Amino acid sequence: MAKKEIRFSLVYRDMWQSSGKYQPRVDQLVRVAPAIIDMGCFDRVETNGGAFEQVNLLYGENPNVAVRKWTAPFHKAGIQTHMLERGLNALRMNPVPADVRELMFKVKKAQGTDISRSFCGLNDHRNLKLSIEYAKKAGMISQAALSITHSPIHTVEYYLQVVDKLVEYGADEICLKDMAGVGRPTFLAELTSRIKAKYPKIVVQYHGHSGPGFAPASMLEVARAGADYIDVAVEPLSWGKVHPDVITIQQMLRADGFLVKDINMDAYMQVRSLTQEFIDDFLGYWINPSNARMTSLLVGCGLPGGMMGSMMADLKGFKAAINASERANGKPESTLDSLMVKLFNEVEYVWPRLGYPPLVTPFSQYVKNTALMNLLALSQNKPRFSTIDKDTWGMILGKMGKLPGKLAPEIVALAKEKGMEFYTGNPQDEYPDELPKFRQMMKDEGWDCGQDDEELFELAMHERQYRDYRSGIAKERFNKELSELKAKAGAPIVVKRPVVEMPEFDIEKYVEKYPKATPVQAPVKGKILWQIDVDDASAAPVAGTPVKAGKACGYVQTYYGIEEIIPALDGRIVAVTAAQGKDVVKGEIVAFVE
Repeated sequence: MAKKEIRFSLVYRDMWQSSGKYQPRVDQLVRVAPAIIDMGCFDRVETNGGAFEQVNLLYGENPNVAVRKWTAPFHKAGIQTHMLERGLNALRMNPVPADVRELMFKVKKAQGTDISRSFCGLNDHRNLKLSIEYAKKAGMISQAALSITHSPIHTVEYYLQVVDKLVEYGADEICLKDMAGVGRPTFLAELTSRIKAKYPKIVVQYHGHSGPGFAPASMLEVARAGADYIDVAVEPLSWGKVHPDVITIQQMLRADGFLVKDINMDAYMQVRSLTQEFIDDFLGYWINPSNARMTSLLVGCGLPGGMMGSMMADLKGFKAAINASERANGKPESTLDSLMVKLFNEVEYVWPRLGYPPLVTPFSQYVKNTALMNLLALSQNKPRFSTIDKDTWGMILGKMGKLPGKLAPEIVALAKEKGMEFYTGNPQDEYPDELPKFRQMMKDEGWDCGQDDEELFELAMHERQYRDYRSGIAKERFNKELSELKAKAGAPIVVKRPVVEMPEFDIEKYVEKYPKATPVQAPVKGKILWQIDVDDASAAPVAGTPVKAGKACGYVQTYYGIEEIIPALDGRIVAVTAAQGKDVVKGEIVAFVE
């Protein structure tokens, strides 16, 4: 009997996104492509999609040029390229009109992307229907992804029902997207086997992160069960919160009797060296060293490893507030480690009560944020779910798709108490077409829509970032931030340059004075602008200023534009901890509201 062949895909884009903030520049990508090809072991390379295009804009580079130049050498070598897109959200974090989604597939196919990997964080097949139809209409291979997680309701039967709909819509392939690496190996094997038994012509590709340590076992089990492709990474970015290295997986599968391609180790070392060079050049300044480590703590909570950096920053921002409340209520103070364990436990408590949304962007952030606010509420002797942000409410109410599980009765009662209505329609129906508006914008600005309407697409998909790219502001801000980080580092970058850690803020005096107040956090790193275009440091709101839940009470000037500061509840500001113009980091407490 002939050996079954297992083929590899190098997820070069996701390697970087799971490690840090930025992707290599186009000149760097063009340099590393020949070495990746010379490795001789890859049938596919993930080249773009996800955050790829957006981060190009953030540092002032045209993503359309990057995609065309990056995919070209792989096409010439006969290697397929694939992208990642988020279904209803396409290439961004919020819903996208249908006509813009359709244009995306036309543009990406014209630019040289062969396969579209489409996923919905809720596994709502309705959000993937148009992705499948538009990808195939554009001439792409449609690979529909299942967001894999581990819960009582995410059974093999649950996923097979989703697969049935995806195949009905015309999907060519199925990807098991194990974004947190928490899929249990035997479970994934059964799911793969059942898919292959029912749809023998459907290609199955497995994508698993290393984070909690299951990935190599999962890769072996899905291969034995009939998977066709396995996603892998290369050093110095493999393992940690990223993906297993191709060398280990290739040797493991070969020892198990599979047919796998040889690896040209000279080329591997060249890819390794070039990737390190890119880290040393500038990318390492945004790579947190914790992402180089795996942790079994992720097994229980199911959070994706890539969230660890932002989550620890959030915890540091809340630590003083929680400790002050604990002292005021006669409770022992928490260390950062004990807070982390409490947060993981609270995520486990919150997750089923919010309907078991798979913990992938943005739903992982919603669950984590709710758990964090619960910890603060409990430290203040308030009930859980006292504070839920508007985006999380959007998920709860069905605005982003159908939740896999049932909401807890207390969440349903809370929604009714607030006069909120649940939505059961198709999420796409809430977002009307917008391309005519953006075509007019291009005309008004005197901008060409570009080859295959690719510049029009970038404006429609990432309007704010595209405008900053066109004006040169994006490049200016990026260079300024990079200069500041280099000045702080003061030494050559090591393999993983630590990011600047969030400082411990001296806010205990505010917390002790207002123990029941709710903190307002900076949504991103940048400069506080309580009032835009005001230089006076006294421009911050005074105590007593009323605020409304979900309505901006201030802003943060970032390198890519303005982000709103949104309070989570109605009330009045009792204290401001960040003056107008102050540099803040994501998660920093900037005010308190009662």
